[in-house]
Amino acid sequence: MFSDADAAALYDVLNPWAPDHHPGDRFYDDLIMAADSVLDIGCGTGAMLHLAREQGHRGRLVGLDPDRAALDRARRRADIEWVEGTAAEASSGADFDLATMTGHAFQFLVTDEEVRASLAAIHGALRRGGRFVFETRHPQARAWEEWNASPPEDLVDAHGRALRVWHEVDSVIGDVVTFHETTAARDGTVLRIDHASLRFLDVAVLNGFLGGVGFEIEAQYGDWHGGAINADSREIITVACRR
Repeated sequence: MFSDADAAALYDVLNPWAPDHHPGDRFYDDLIMAADSVLDIGCGTGAMLHLAREQGHRGRLVGLDPDRAALDRARRRADIEWVEGTAAEASSGADFDLATMTGHAFQFLVTDEEVRASLAAIHGALRRGGRFVFETRHPQARAWEEWNASPPEDLVDAHGRALRVWHEVDSVIGDVVTFHETTAARDGTVLRIDHASLRFLDVAVLNGFLGGVGFEIEAQYGDWHGGAINADSREIITVACRR
């Protein structure tokens, strides 16, 4: 048995939040520490906001996520607001300085309707001049082609279980990639299979969605060091502003 709570705990093992070691985490950490109020959409287990509090952030921090098991872990800190819900359910008029969506979470918005509704809600949750910062994988890098070829990741979870995790692509239809993640014991016994779909938007389409709800593009980068988007970029890192 590998429960939702087990999966949430495993996420922290697979994806530790570490600004000292990962430039993407440092990019967001700097923004959060400089903002008075932050809405983290798709906050998961809350590691990013936990660290902000530990580093002395004294403003309003809110995490929003539809995954109840992940939020149960996030709620280990009671000095942060945790809200169960989707991006499209972000509260209007909340006057946040900054909204974030990390870990390529934006790509889980698959349909045009989901994208528009989510962006409209995020726009409404920001004060005028507030920024929405997020990243999505650049489709030109075709990252999904590497997933089947990548070797399984061996690790030990918080309960001391030796596990093996891997990803396999099920389909690529237009700009939507459907895949599954398998969690197994080291002897190959499958414990859990999770299915998901991700949308790979190119820059023009992405910016069209943002402009359609009133966002202005302040900056876009192709890497975590502030480089311009070019033919080799694997990321589209966007800073969008509510005017």
